[in-house]
Amino acid sequence: MAESQPTSKAALDARFSELYREHLRDVYSYSFYRVGNHHDAEDLTEQTFLQAYRHFERALRESDGRPLRPWLIRIAHNLAANLYRDRSRRPEATIEDAEMISTPHTTEGLVEGREQLRAIIDGVQQLPDDRREALIMRFALGMDNREIARALGRSDGATKVLLHRAIRQLEGIVATDDESTAKP
Repeated sequence: MAESQPTSKAALDARFSELYREHLRDVYSYSFYRVGNHHDAEDLTEQTFLQAYRHFERALRESDGRPLRPWLIRIAHNLAANLYRDRSRRPEATIEDAEMISTPHTTEGLVEGREQLRAIIDGVQQLPDDRREALIMRFALGMDNREIARALGRSDGATKVLLHRAIRQLEGIVATDDESTAKP
């Protein structure tokens, strides 16, 4: 069932404000997992919503009542891809080159958890773009397969296969890294 289209600029702005409040956290989270730092994630989030605002009225018409979260994530995806493409032309220092801002907690369990998390994040970075994107959408944003399929422009079945292969490949990468670091 399609929702009624806003008839005035004020109504359209109110709908967009609602969309913004509802999905700001998801767009920021996706952007952060894509680029790895808060500053760039904030910039991508801002750019995503600016672009979304420019095309919001058309998106409402074409959505036919479907949720707009996949559309927002697709915008963020495209902007992040542009950022990576632009940076490949002019390389910058990576986040690993920066010093830690705060001192790590000394608890052994926390250290082990951080090491495992770092291994997973490093493994995700080694995945092909489509697999990395699918995992970020699924596990960082909690998107379901249908939303991911819409955001990536794939069928539901292809998305399910993509996620399965991404998880298997990530498991292999992390297991290989664990084996190489465990040897004396």
